Amino acid sequence: MFWPWSSPAPLITLKGQNVLLRLPQGRDYDDWYRLRRESQDFLRPFEPRWSELDLARRVYAMRVRRARQEAEEGSDYTFFIFLPDGRKQVLVGGITLSNIRRRAAQFVTLGYWMGQRYAGKGLMSEAVGVTLPFIFEVLDLHRAHAAFLPTNTASRRVLEKNGFVEEGFAKHYLQINGRWEDHVLMGLTRERWETLHLGQGRQAWVA
Repeated sequence: MFWPWSSPAPLITLKGQNVLLRLPQGRDYDDWYRLRRESQDFLRPFEPRWSELDLARRVYAMRVRRARQEAEEGSDYTFFIFLPDGRKQVLVGGITLSNIRRRAAQFVTLGYWMGQRYAGKGLMSEAVGVTLPFIFEVLDLHRAHAAFLPTNTASRRVLEKNGFVEEGFAKHYLQINGRWEDHVLMGLTRERWETLHLGQGRQAWVA
């Protein structure tokens, strides 16, 4: 398959009513840097530890190259979330579909982050909903997994609005801000997603 990474047009675009998701590009660096930097204190309690060095242009370029390679291989997909504003796209956050497993498993792990100024506006709930047709219909997977800190009620709402159900509790599940933290485990099967969306319009995706 030919992947035109040198083209300014992204290969995959997921569109919702208010948000647009696409793979990161080099030209997104300045917006990404500003959003991550201004949201650092807001994101710190929910993410692995990172510093100003992780925001360097060189590090970002490596991440873009890795995201392209992983998407080509079909192992992971990294999307930036944008609000279309005329001809401009305003970066507001990101979603990752990682650890895709095939054969008997057929699942993916869902992760996401939102810039502080755009949190609490329903944008992440919509963005997660936009990824689900891509997960179940395009990638043809059977399950989506997600996890969140027990105190992160906003993340619980995002997942529950999209049909995820609580499936377990994992002690010291992920290293967050330098500490191994407990997480609530959520899951969504293709059968449940199809039942919840029966007769409803599906979000569009463009390749």
